[in-house]
Amino acid sequence: MTLESNTLKAREELEKFFGFREFRGLQEKVVDSVLAGEDTFVIMPTGGGKSLCYQLPAIMQEGTAVVVSPLIALMKNQVDSLRGFSESNGVAHVLNSSLTKRETEQVKEDVRSGVTKLLYVAPESLTKESNVEFLQSVTVSFYAIDEAHCISEWGHDFRPEYRNLKNIITKIGRKPIIGLTATATPKVQNDIQKNLGMDDAQVFKASFNRPNLFYEVRPKTKNVDSDIVRFIKKHQGKSGIIYCLSRKKVEELAETLQVNGIKALPYHAGLDAKARVRHQDAFLMEDTDVIVATIAFGMGIDKPDVRFVIHYDMPKSLESYYQETGRAGRDGGEGICLAFYAYKDIEKLEKFLHGKPVSEQEVGMQLLQEVVAYAETSMNRRKFILHYFGEEFDEVNGDGANMDDNSQNPRKQFEAKEDVKLVLETIEATHQKFKAEPIVKILTGQLNSMLKQYKTSELDQFSQGADRDDKYWLSVIRQAVVQGLLRKDIEKYGVLLLTEKGQGFMQKPQSFKMSEDHNYEQEGDEEVVLAQQKSSGGAFDEKLFKMLKDLTKKEAKKKGVPPFAVFQETSLNEMALHYPTNNEQLIKISGVGEGKARKFGKPFLELINQYIEDHDIEKPDDFVIKSVVNKSGLKVYIIQSTDRKLPLEDIASAKGLSMEQIVTEIEHIVNSGTKVNIDYYLEDLFDEDQMEEVHDYFMEAESEDLQEAVEEFEGEYDEEELRLMRIKFMSEVAN
Repeated sequence: MTLESNTLKAREELEKFFGFREFRGLQEKVVDSVLAGEDTFVIMPTGGGKSLCYQLPAIMQEGTAVVVSPLIALMKNQVDSLRGFSESNGVAHVLNSSLTKRETEQVKEDVRSGVTKLLYVAPESLTKESNVEFLQSVTVSFYAIDEAHCISEWGHDFRPEYRNLKNIITKIGRKPIIGLTATATPKVQNDIQKNLGMDDAQVFKASFNRPNLFYEVRPKTKNVDSDIVRFIKKHQGKSGIIYCLSRKKVEELAETLQVNGIKALPYHAGLDAKARVRHQDAFLMEDTDVIVATIAFGMGIDKPDVRFVIHYDMPKSLESYYQETGRAGRDGGEGICLAFYAYKDIEKLEKFLHGKPVSEQEVGMQLLQEVVAYAETSMNRRKFILHYFGEEFDEVNGDGANMDDNSQNPRKQFEAKEDVKLVLETIEATHQKFKAEPIVKILTGQLNSMLKQYKTSELDQFSQGADRDDKYWLSVIRQAVVQGLLRKDIEKYGVLLLTEKGQGFMQKPQSFKMSEDHNYEQEGDEEVVLAQQKSSGGAFDEKLFKMLKDLTKKEAKKKGVPPFAVFQETSLNEMALHYPTNNEQLIKISGVGEGKARKFGKPFLELINQYIEDHDIEKPDDFVIKSVVNKSGLKVYIIQSTDRKLPLEDIASAKGLSMEQIVTEIEHIVNSGTKVNIDYYLEDLFDEDQMEEVHDYFMEAESEDLQEAVEEFEGEYDEEELRLMRIKFMSEVAN
């Protein structure tokens, strides 16, 4: 079958089986790759639709796809979801030790007869001899390895059982492999591909850039606690998370914040389960503003309006840092990522590595050095982070280019062309055998036993850079790596290799501008002032915003609904920017609409009018507010069709829309304050207890984020199901 016919067939099956008319993002290219029988590696953020990338090809191909997944709840969720699309329950099965002998036989019978298209197994189940023998006797279409970062010792979730998958797959019979993960650095990616024996895989990777996040590193001085208190006071009433490495520091800092009048609570694994739940709920319901936590906090938290993430201690890897800072600004609004850095903290982390196997120490040290490099660099921090994840970034015109302390407060630049050339020549002269530290020692004229053995003192480059310190030369090397003149050999824990671009630079050197890295040991107690992110659309009135937010909480309590069901923070931002004083103007605020304006608007308009009078504010004449494109015809059609209790699939089909698009349109209608009754549709999918359970969850949750809800219910409902039930909830309680 040709690529074109594969693509056409995939689109037909997508609509026929899943009811979608269009693929999302990279899905179509991934599906084409799997159908073409190629090894495929997918790096896609959570919620990007990874599972469809292997589910659709499995449905289309002869035989059974073996899906390896680490989480039983997720496996069950996906199996139930697939059965909902199919006439046969046998289309997908889980094979694990929880099944009875009779159930296991039924699974095997369905696989043998060709009914089962996807067989979900945990890595532990796949290694059982009886399962290996069974799979050898049937037709396997391909292998899908979900949560593939579990394979990698470089990753954040290393699991030894995953390391044996390549051998098991070979034993069963090698077929194409698709590996999938929501996060992977080039190191992790390389490790996954190598360990699965899929070095030549087609790789599909979505962007890691979060343009609304502002990155800053400050020196960690003896006054760090008061620095944090001052920072939070400047962002009074906003939600934030502070990460510390030790439980003791979590408790101490939470107490310090409390005595300084800040609503803060601790969170760590040492607290009993009830206290953890209580503190987490207080944060979600905005009864507390700040959570001080170890990394135990956050895995299931997707609160959309976290406005700052502070690292009291630097984390053990840049991947951890990226994940933790990524909890800020998930609604697209302001997100400040502030880290306090002192090298002595890194030395403490290095001590923890002693006593571990040598290879583990090497990996740990390499990850820590990347953290040091990030903290001390004077280059654009976003460019540095994205380079670490293997992504290029234009620090002049890229999205979020000016959103870091180094870009907003640049250090004086100087020409470093000759120094870069010297570094490249030294690496070439030593036959590309060394990591950064030995190269620096050669340049500065320092000898150790290894360098003596290689007779490096006889090189022309030996001691040529002795007029500069080690930190300077490490900075030159680091920036040469980011600019693509050098690359680090992952297999050899960071040995420096010349690239083609680097070879060209040596022959014909060009201008190479650098600025000196920060030296936080010398900067001492000097306060680095955060250059504030500007609100999109202008500077909003922070005092009014706080009053509106307090009113939202008050009205929410009065009506017995969570604050986000009244007005979301993005709507309050716009109110504090444009000062709407009547219903007509309030309706123009994004996320309000006529229904919400009628139901909740009166006290907000009264507050804004009183505030304008008290503060003698002159409103601008050009009252311009972003508004949604007029889709009144479609809106009326949807409301009439749901009143007639037409299936949502039929409504979508009549308007040439996918199911996802029609659900999005219904969300827009409901979020603008108009009731839409889809109970008739939900009653075919869920029983009364299930709907009540989800209703109670949304009633108590501060965040309306679906991924958080999926994790809360441990895979009992998928994202689409919760999305539909959230529409019912918002229609009932917010409209």
